[in-house]
Amino acid sequence: MTAHPLAAIVYAPADNIELLLAEATRRLAGRGVKLGGVLQHDVADANATSCGMELENLETGERIPLSLDPGSSGDAVACRLDPDALARGAVAVRKALGRGAQLIVINKFASQEVSGAGLRDEIGESMLAGVPLLTAVGERFLDEWTVFTGGEYARLKPELDDILAWWDAVQDGA
Repeated sequence: MTAHPLAAIVYAPADNIELLLAEATRRLAGRGVKLGGVLQHDVADANATSCGMELENLETGERIPLSLDPGSSGDAVACRLDPDALARGAVAVRKALGRGAQLIVINKFASQEVSGAGLRDEIGESMLAGVPLLTAVGERFLDEWTVFTGGEYARLKPELDDILAWWDAVQDGA
């Protein structure tokens, strides 16, 4: 297993990446790892739409509503991310870095990050600070991720054992 401190779980659309990351962070926290960062959770709403999302601050457990009410845009189908929620997620990552997190977890490198927004800067800050970072990258964004990282990362399968083995290798290399 590669001990590179930057890891990306490369996943396909059929993979339940949110559930995998939640289980991985639960296991790592159970080992005493001081976590920072944010995880995305899908939340069913009264209308049974797929737009309900929230971010979980891994350091505090706070839940931050991530999606705006689809009706707020006048389009009952459109899902929109709340820019304030993304900003609060960014602050959570930065605070965790400042408080000595051993591992930063950012739920995804996806369309927001590809466009230069989302938590892209915080991923870069973690890399510059030398704090190990775990994220997930959909297969469709792998080329952009590789350019962003210069190809310097550990590529993980969407499997819990692969994530835990990566963390063990990072710790053994420290």
